[in-house]
Amino acid sequence: MGFTMASHRTEPHPLAARTREVCESTTLAIAERAARLRAQGVDVLSFAAGEPDFDTPDFIKKAAADAMAKGLTKYTPSSGIAPLRAAIAEKLRRDQGLKFEPSQVLVSCGGKHAIYNAIHAILDPGDEAIVSSPYWTSYPEMVKTADARPVIVPTDEKSGFKLDPARLADAVTPRTRLLLHCSPVNPTGGVYTKDELEGLARVIVDRGLYVISDEVYEKVVYGATPHISMASLNPEIAERTIVVNSCSKTYSMTGWRIGYSAGPRDVMDGAAKIQSQSTSNPTSIAQYGALAAFQGDQSFLREWVAEFKRRRDAIVGLIRDLRGLTVIEPDGAFYVFPRISGLFGRTWKDRKLRNSTDVAEFLLEEARIAVVPGAGFGSDDHIRLSYATSMEKIRDGMGRMAKALGGLV
Repeated sequence: MGFTMASHRTEPHPLAARTREVCESTTLAIAERAARLRAQGVDVLSFAAGEPDFDTPDFIKKAAADAMAKGLTKYTPSSGIAPLRAAIAEKLRRDQGLKFEPSQVLVSCGGKHAIYNAIHAILDPGDEAIVSSPYWTSYPEMVKTADARPVIVPTDEKSGFKLDPARLADAVTPRTRLLLHCSPVNPTGGVYTKDELEGLARVIVDRGLYVISDEVYEKVVYGATPHISMASLNPEIAERTIVVNSCSKTYSMTGWRIGYSAGPRDVMDGAAKIQSQSTSNPTSIAQYGALAAFQGDQSFLREWVAEFKRRRDAIVGLIRDLRGLTVIEPDGAFYVFPRISGLFGRTWKDRKLRNSTDVAEFLLEEARIAVVPGAGFGSDDHIRLSYATSMEKIRDGMGRMAKALGGLV
């Protein structure tokens, strides 16, 4: 007997609610749009992507090529190869004084993946995670993927865009499980002092929270305030901290997708289970490149950071010359986060600029420069520009911006 079609058609069940709740990455969307315009022959300068313009050091690329030549192209343990986990544990001890066993280290497919794993290991549906704004665009969205609730705590220029202990304590409820913390901060470039970290740590310990300490920009600091890991403050906060880092920014290995996390054994075991059922292992040859990165000569970083500082000084000075914009000089990372609310209400092509998305659209169409609207970082009064690009492009881009702003009425 043949199959007979039913007289009516049953529509597929709607997609999961989280697919409607989670937003696309703002930074990736802007970078992709700029790339499409360039592919069409449009002369667009992008200040959107957060990746160094330096090439991956040759000794790292050689290690990956050697791994391929040796046939090290198969599956690895899901949590990463043993030598790399040991090298990361040693790096954390050497640089931050942290005491983690290699078994407490999880190698993941980038820092974003490491944060995602930790969030899903800690949060149950209905739990809350505190995120101070401005924030990296992915923090609240990753919390939503766990069917949990991001609680946004605003900061502003008066505090240097830093979360203080009182605001953190006020945001804690019986459902709060986690604080997502970043220093140096993306997108503002702020660097937390030891006293500031200790104030937050007291609240975290007193309230029984976990903290994910995102330290991917640890090596890119310029001023008198050094990078300090939250987990290094005392044994009590170390037991509550999941340290996250990556090879992407430090070694210009963004496309290699190697990140890592280290923390309390139960959290790391849970995160490792989640990874084992999602991505399996990070790319084998990328892991061998990362191993060389941690064990090799680090002296090139001084030159890179010195160049980033030179670019920072240039772009901050140029932005401060622009009417309608103000900016705080960043102490770390490679972003500036100027306030552009002084442009709101001004007119371009019979359109009023009302928010950061309008300003970003205006700059892309009129100046042919790509910036990221601050709305994606939780602050609609700002835009983010990455100065991980050449000095020539910085001067050209800021010149284009000045000319475009001069045409506003």
